[in-house]
Amino acid sequence: MELVNLLAEEYAAKYSSEEDELLQKINLHTTKNHEHAHMLSGHVQGSFLAMLSGLLRPERILEIGTFTGYSALCLARGLKGGGTLHTIELREEDAATARAYFEQSLYKNNIELHVGNASQIIPTLHELWDMVFIDADKTGYIDYYELILPCVKQNGIIIADNVLFHGQVLEKNISGKNAKAIDAFNEHVKNDSRVEQVLLTVRDGLMLIRKI
Repeated sequence: MELVNLLAEEYAAKYSSEEDELLQKINLHTTKNHEHAHMLSGHVQGSFLAMLSGLLRPERILEIGTFTGYSALCLARGLKGGGTLHTIELREEDAATARAYFEQSLYKNNIELHVGNASQIIPTLHELWDMVFIDADKTGYIDYYELILPCVKQNGIIIADNVLFHGQVLEKNISGKNAKAIDAFNEHVKNDSRVEQVLLTVRDGLMLIRKI
Protein backbone atom coordinates (compact mmCIF):
# COMPACT_ATOMS: atom_id res chain seq x y z
CA MET A 1 0.00 0.00 0.00
CA GLU A 2 1.37 3.42 -0.98
CA LEU A 3 1.03 5.54 2.15
CA VAL A 4 2.58 8.73 0.81
CA ASN A 5 1.98 9.95 -2.70
CA LEU A 6 5.33 9.85 -4.52
CA LEU A 7 4.84 13.34 -5.93
CA ALA A 8 4.03 14.66 -2.46
CA GLU A 9 7.16 12.98 -1.07
CA GLU A 10 9.29 14.53 -3.81
CA TYR A 11 7.71 17.92 -3.17
CA ALA A 12 8.36 17.59 0.57
CA ALA A 13 12.00 16.73 -0.10
CA LYS A 14 12.34 19.73 -2.41
CA TYR A 15 11.22 22.08 0.34
CA SER A 16 13.07 20.41 3.23
CA SER A 17 16.61 21.39 4.19
CA GLU A 18 19.09 19.67 1.93
CA GLU A 19 21.08 16.64 3.02
CA ASP A 20 24.71 17.41 3.72
CA GLU A 21 27.38 15.71 1.61
CA LEU A 22 27.88 12.76 3.96
CA LEU A 23 24.15 12.03 4.28
CA GLN A 24 23.84 12.14 0.50
CA LYS A 25 26.71 9.66 0.30
CA ILE A 26 25.06 7.26 2.76
CA ASN A 27 21.69 7.59 1.03
CA LEU A 28 23.11 6.90 -2.41
CA HIS A 29 25.34 4.01 -1.34
CA THR A 30 22.59 2.32 0.69
CA THR A 31 20.03 2.73 -2.08
CA LYS A 32 22.35 1.25 -4.68
CA ASN A 33 23.91 -1.56 -2.65
CA HIS A 34 21.71 -2.70 0.24
CA GLU A 35 18.95 -5.25 -0.31
CA HIS A 36 16.93 -3.59 2.46
CA ALA A 37 17.51 0.00 1.36
CA HIS A 38 13.88 0.85 2.17
CA MET A 39 14.88 0.74 5.85
CA LEU A 40 16.88 3.97 5.47
CA SER A 41 15.21 6.96 7.16
CA GLY A 42 15.85 9.10 4.11
CA HIS A 43 15.81 12.81 3.39
CA VAL A 44 12.46 14.04 4.75
CA GLN A 45 12.33 11.83 7.83
CA GLY A 46 16.00 12.50 8.50
CA SER A 47 15.36 16.24 8.34
CA PHE A 48 12.52 15.82 10.83
CA LEU A 49 14.75 13.87 13.23
CA ALA A 50 17.52 16.45 12.93
CA MET A 51 15.13 19.34 13.58
CA LEU A 52 13.50 17.64 16.57
CA SER A 53 16.90 16.87 18.06
CA GLY A 54 17.98 20.46 17.45
CA LEU A 55 14.93 21.76 19.29
CA LEU A 56 15.41 19.41 22.25
CA ARG A 57 19.20 19.81 22.49
CA PRO A 58 19.62 16.40 24.19
CA GLU A 59 22.67 15.35 26.15
CA ARG A 60 21.99 11.62 25.84
CA ILE A 61 20.35 9.93 22.85
CA LEU A 62 19.71 6.22 22.41
CA GLU A 63 19.05 4.71 18.99
CA ILE A 64 17.92 1.10 18.71
CA GLY A 65 18.67 0.02 15.15
CA THR A 66 21.61 1.80 13.50
CA PHE A 67 21.31 0.33 9.99
CA THR A 68 23.87 2.20 7.84
CA GLY A 69 24.13 5.22 10.12
CA TYR A 70 21.93 7.81 8.42
CA SER A 71 19.45 8.45 11.23
CA ALA A 72 22.17 8.50 13.90
CA LEU A 73 23.96 11.31 12.10
CA CYS A 74 20.68 13.23 11.77
CA LEU A 75 19.96 12.86 15.49
CA ALA A 76 23.54 13.73 16.48
CA ARG A 77 23.16 17.19 14.95
CA GLY A 78 21.14 18.38 17.92
CA LEU A 79 23.41 17.10 20.68
CA LYS A 80 24.55 19.55 23.32
CA GLY A 81 28.27 20.10 23.44
CA GLY A 82 29.84 17.02 25.01
CA GLY A 83 26.65 15.02 24.50
CA THR A 84 26.63 11.38 23.44
CA LEU A 85 24.52 9.27 21.12
CA HIS A 86 24.53 5.52 21.78
CA THR A 87 23.37 3.45 18.83
CA ILE A 88 22.85 -0.32 18.75
CA GLU A 89 23.00 -2.53 15.67
CA LEU A 90 22.51 -6.29 15.59
CA ARG A 91 24.04 -6.93 12.15
CA GLU A 92 27.83 -6.72 12.10
CA GLU A 93 27.98 -5.80 8.41
CA ASP A 94 25.62 -2.85 8.79
CA ALA A 95 27.45 -1.76 11.94
CA ALA A 96 30.76 -1.77 10.05
CA THR A 97 29.23 0.38 7.31
CA ALA A 98 27.82 2.83 9.86
CA ARG A 99 31.11 2.99 11.76
CA ALA A 100 32.96 3.96 8.58
CA TYR A 101 30.54 6.83 7.98
CA PHE A 102 30.68 7.95 11.61
CA GLU A 103 34.45 8.24 11.31
CA GLN A 104 33.96 10.71 8.47
CA SER A 105 31.52 12.89 10.41
CA LEU A 106 31.82 15.87 12.71
CA TYR A 107 30.24 13.74 15.45
CA LYS A 108 32.67 10.83 15.46
CA ASN A 109 33.65 11.56 19.06
CA ASN A 110 30.01 11.85 20.17
CA ILE A 111 28.72 8.54 18.81
CA GLU A 112 29.17 5.20 20.55
CA LEU A 113 28.24 2.23 18.40
CA HIS A 114 27.32 -1.05 20.09
CA VAL A 115 27.04 -4.29 18.13
CA GLY A 116 24.76 -7.02 19.41
CA ASN A 117 21.35 -7.69 20.93
CA ALA A 118 19.73 -4.46 22.12
CA SER A 119 17.85 -6.19 24.96
CA GLN A 120 21.17 -7.28 26.43
CA ILE A 121 23.08 -4.06 25.72
CA ILE A 122 20.58 -1.46 26.97
CA PRO A 123 20.75 -2.50 30.67
CA THR A 124 24.55 -2.11 30.60
CA LEU A 125 24.48 1.56 29.52
CA HIS A 126 23.32 3.10 32.82
CA GLU A 127 22.14 6.36 31.27
CA LEU A 128 19.15 8.68 31.60
CA TRP A 129 17.91 9.38 28.09
CA ASP A 130 16.64 12.67 26.75
CA MET A 131 15.69 11.14 23.43
CA VAL A 132 15.24 7.58 22.11
CA PHE A 133 14.69 6.40 18.54
CA ILE A 134 13.32 2.86 18.11
CA ASP A 135 13.82 1.44 14.62
CA ALA A 136 14.69 -2.22 15.06
CA ASP A 137 12.87 -5.57 14.86
CA LYS A 138 9.16 -4.86 15.07
CA THR A 139 8.32 -7.82 17.28
CA GLY A 140 10.64 -6.36 19.92
CA TYR A 141 9.11 -2.88 20.11
CA ILE A 142 7.05 -3.40 23.26
CA ASP A 143 9.97 -5.04 25.06
CA TYR A 144 12.34 -2.23 24.05
CA TYR A 145 9.78 0.38 25.10
CA GLU A 146 9.31 -1.17 28.54
CA LEU A 147 13.05 -1.59 28.96
CA ILE A 148 13.91 2.02 28.19
CA LEU A 149 10.94 4.00 29.55
CA PRO A 150 12.14 3.91 33.21
CA CYS A 151 15.46 5.35 31.98
CA VAL A 152 13.89 8.22 30.02
CA LYS A 153 13.88 11.61 31.74
CA GLN A 154 10.61 13.34 32.51
CA ASN A 155 9.57 15.17 29.33
CA GLY A 156 12.01 13.00 27.42
CA ILE A 157 10.98 11.85 23.96
CA ILE A 158 10.73 8.40 22.39
CA ILE A 159 10.26 8.16 18.63
CA ALA A 160 9.15 4.83 17.16
CA ASP A 161 9.51 4.28 13.42
CA ASN A 162 7.37 2.23 11.01
CA VAL A 163 4.23 2.46 13.15
CA LEU A 164 2.05 2.23 10.03
CA PHE A 165 4.12 -0.70 8.74
CA HIS A 166 3.59 -0.25 5.00
CA GLY A 167 -0.12 0.30 5.60
CA GLN A 168 -0.65 -3.24 6.86
CA VAL A 169 -1.93 -2.01 10.23
CA LEU A 170 -4.81 -0.35 8.35
CA GLU A 171 -6.15 -3.65 7.07
CA LYS A 172 -9.37 -4.98 8.56
CA ASN A 173 -7.74 -8.33 9.32
CA ILE A 174 -4.06 -7.79 10.11
CA SER A 175 -2.15 -10.91 9.13
CA GLY A 176 1.63 -10.39 9.08
CA LYS A 177 3.53 -10.94 12.33
CA ASN A 178 5.35 -7.60 12.07
CA ALA A 179 2.15 -5.70 11.36
CA LYS A 180 0.45 -7.44 14.29
CA ALA A 181 3.40 -6.55 16.53
CA ILE A 182 3.30 -2.90 15.48
CA ASP A 183 -0.47 -2.71 15.97
CA ALA A 184 -0.02 -4.19 19.45
CA PHE A 185 2.73 -1.66 20.19
CA ASN A 186 0.56 1.26 19.11
CA GLU A 187 -2.26 -0.02 21.34
CA HIS A 188 0.21 -0.54 24.21
CA VAL A 189 1.42 3.06 24.04
CA LYS A 190 -2.12 4.41 23.66
CA ASN A 191 -3.12 2.71 26.93
CA ASP A 192 -0.01 3.77 28.88
CA SER A 193 -0.83 6.53 31.39
CA ARG A 194 2.89 7.32 31.82
CA VAL A 195 3.09 9.00 28.42
CA GLU A 196 1.30 11.11 25.86
CA GLN A 197 1.72 10.46 22.17
CA VAL A 198 0.89 11.47 18.63
CA LEU A 199 1.12 9.25 15.57
CA LEU A 200 2.51 11.16 12.60
CA THR A 201 1.89 10.07 9.03
CA VAL A 202 5.46 10.83 7.96
CA ARG A 203 6.85 8.21 5.56
CA ASP A 204 5.98 4.83 7.17
CA GLY A 205 4.60 6.40 10.34
CA LEU A 206 6.37 7.89 13.36
CA MET A 207 5.00 7.68 16.90
CA LEU A 208 6.18 10.65 18.95
CA ILE A 209 5.94 9.79 22.66
CA ARG A 210 6.57 12.12 25.64
CA LYS A 211 7.15 10.77 29.13
CA ILE A 212 5.00 12.78 31.55
